Amino acid sequence: MARIRLGMVGGGNDAFIGGVHRIAARIDGRYELVAGALSSTAEKSKASGAALGLASDRCYGDFAEMAKREARLKDGIQAVAIVTPNHVHFPAAREFLKRGIHVICDKPLTSTMADAKKLVAAAEKSDALFVLTHNYTGYPMVRQARQMIAEGAIGRVRVVQAEYPQDWLTKPLEGEGVKQAEWRTDPARSGAGGCVGDIGTHAFNLAGFVTGLELESLAADLDSFVDGRRLDDNVNVMLRYAGGAKGMLWSSQVAPGNENGLKLRVYGEDGGLEWTQADPNYLWFTPYGQPKQLLTRGGAGATSSNLEASRIPPGHPEGYLEGFANIYNEAADLIEAASEGRKPEHLLPTVQDGLAGMKFIDACVRSSARNAAWVTL
Repeated sequence: MARIRLGMVGGGNDAFIGGVHRIAARIDGRYELVAGALSSTAEKSKASGAALGLASDRCYGDFAEMAKREARLKDGIQAVAIVTPNHVHFPAAREFLKRGIHVICDKPLTSTMADAKKLVAAAEKSDALFVLTHNYTGYPMVRQARQMIAEGAIGRVRVVQAEYPQDWLTKPLEGEGVKQAEWRTDPARSGAGGCVGDIGTHAFNLAGFVTGLELESLAADLDSFVDGRRLDDNVNVMLRYAGGAKGMLWSSQVAPGNENGLKLRVYGEDGGLEWTQADPNYLWFTPYGQPKQLLTRGGAGATSSNLEASRIPPGHPEGYLEGFANIYNEAADLIEAASEGRKPEHLLPTVQDGLAGMKFIDACVRSSARNAAWVTL
């Protein structure tokens, strides 16, 4: 099929994640970026669009103008990537969903629970698709771990441990003009959760995606260690899942020596699994009473989900961008299927996964405010 005409909201010249989304969309050659409201002002948006080679009349000053005009054009966008600070996710997504334009949105879903519920309603009312880019679900060995657990390789899950430490906010960068730090530590733009919303939701989503477990309650202790910081920068959470499994989650942005230390360990009655994002082509599998086994991307013992998500020969580095590209590639499958009236099964994070993430943030904030009391989601 012809390339999907893609628009983008946010992701201008000085934005990190927009470039990642554009690379991911290009890798499989299934999208063509044709329009954008790339910055908060028309001038910056046009400058960013010109740098990307977009036509000047398709560089918009705001997302509402973009949604209205693109919906009327014969060759208007079919999908839009929303890569803005959290508080813009809902109003931007709503404008495109009500016009039947598919939405691919960065996480977390929104900045508030009220907006999250409104966005769920808008997505369910629309004929368009909504995909949330929890990109770590696109890694081949994450897919393998999910399949192995579903097929009973480690038996009934008992213990889940997820962590995601970083160190980039160890100092008060928000007061030094660092844009990424400014909005992520601003409750008006980020929401009630800082670290817990930015990266804690990734760890929470990964644990649920791999194990298939539903979180019932939690006890959270949120800290803002940097003086004057208005949102949390370190999170410790105890987890209770439906069915009896227990878990722990730690996310931090003030842990010197850690860049993007996402890691997941899952232990069941018959064995355990361990995966780390810093070495993503490998999955450690330990059947109880036996030596540890190193499973590799595309190698011996690879599951069907591992092979389907793998892009290059085993033994070659493959990671972040390719995992992100799997999200965009599978979203393209769904968009093409929708145009043909089909609804195939898929593993992509949906608006409901986004709502679950917002419930997680909300519960963590409520629990911490009550001295780490247990609260239900």
